[in-house]
Amino acid sequence: MGNYIMALDAGTTSSRCLLFNRKGELCRMAQREIRQYYPRPGWVEQDALEIWEAQVGAAKEAMAGLGIGPEEIAAIGIANQRETTVVWDRNTGMPVCRAIAWQCRRTARYCDTLKEKGMEGTVKQKTGLKIDAYFSGSKLKWILDHVEGARERGKRGELLFGTVDTWLMWKLSGGRIHATDYSNASRTMLFDIHTLRWDEELLDEMGIPAQMLPQVQPSSWLYGYTEPTLFGGKIPIAGAIGDQQAALFGQACFEKGMCKNTYGTGGFLLMNTGENPVFSSEGLVTTIAWGMEGKITYALEGSIFVAGAAVQWLRDELKLIGSAAETEELAACVSDTAGCYFVPAFVGLGAPYWDPYARGAFVGLSRGVNRNHLVRAVLDALCYQVRDVAEVMERESGTRLTMLKVDGGASANNYLLQCQADLCGIPVRRPDCVETTALGAAWLAGLAVKYWENLEEIQENCRGERVFFPQITEEVRA
Repeated sequence: MGNYIMALDAGTTSSRCLLFNRKGELCRMAQREIRQYYPRPGWVEQDALEIWEAQVGAAKEAMAGLGIGPEEIAAIGIANQRETTVVWDRNTGMPVCRAIAWQCRRTARYCDTLKEKGMEGTVKQKTGLKIDAYFSGSKLKWILDHVEGARERGKRGELLFGTVDTWLMWKLSGGRIHATDYSNASRTMLFDIHTLRWDEELLDEMGIPAQMLPQVQPSSWLYGYTEPTLFGGKIPIAGAIGDQQAALFGQACFEKGMCKNTYGTGGFLLMNTGENPVFSSEGLVTTIAWGMEGKITYALEGSIFVAGAAVQWLRDELKLIGSAAETEELAACVSDTAGCYFVPAFVGLGAPYWDPYARGAFVGLSRGVNRNHLVRAVLDALCYQVRDVAEVMERESGTRLTMLKVDGGASANNYLLQCQADLCGIPVRRPDCVETTALGAAWLAGLAVKYWENLEEIQENCRGERVFFPQITEEVRA
């Protein structure tokens, strides 16, 4: 067996490859950025071929950096941006259009028609989700409706659908694997999380041919092998999981009631609810966390559409900062935000509000507000959103949060995490390795091929942390 596990972290803004050793230590990482397209307000697209080329390029770069060949890789695990929708030709491998990214709101009006037809109860009971443009099902319907001949070709079995994990596995295997895992399937608004099958009623409602859909397997599972010519030899593909569920696993939240928040492009607060799904009436969604060893673990999730993306906006569009790392120092230069607040609703608001038509705003601006205040307000907005979701999660789960585990790129910002601890009134724990999304995918792949024997061995490898404790009074917090 090889000495490393390869994790492919197919994120929203970059494709990364991370190589971990048996102790769960990060040995090498390579990263390639991915372009976002915004053809209309509220629309977000990506190039699926660019995603693939960036991902395989990062993998080859990481292997070359360690000077290793395919025989040194025990298995590959994939963590992916979840709801982004790809449709491609089964024979040529060419996408029929750009991928519709998870943030895209183009199907909001169609989702309104589903609500008007009284489908909300059915969708929630079967899938655990709300009817929203966020999820993959309505995006797939849009492609079938708007790409000429797509629905007919889909019915003939000429086209395949997949989220990014499915697309990558299909490409990695030379077209031999058309599969996804339970966690990604549960984000489509087409999958029954109780029977663990694609739901015929929902497929008929959206006019989606069942033959386009991937086979659904556990998250820790030997899906197949890479095409030998790709890396110079076959490598097992043994793990696939949605990025937020991967972070929950990577944070070792294996027990019911454990919770994590990821500050990535969006923000995602997930709580392990065990082997029974918990349904929300206040804007959270029920999802499959992972499937392994014949069991399904469920989670309660609050999805925040814009987190780190707001910091990117400060950098790329407003040019207020040169890098994300600058925000910590700039925010600390002022004692408050001078009364201004930021609403990061660039693509609507997610949990617990679910308003697809909301848009972003700075409010409370006065003549004394400067760049530092604006930067601080953007960071604070991330924390306010998490606080909103945490309050609902406590009520719905009946579990008091006593610790918030955090990860993701923005979690490197000490100001942000201190603010989060202050606003939530609980300790915030950051691990030494904040690459928990990739680590979760690596753990799952390693377990499938017995690189690691069990969860206990994985927990022994979870080391190091910094904890941020609340430093303000309840009165100031309120």
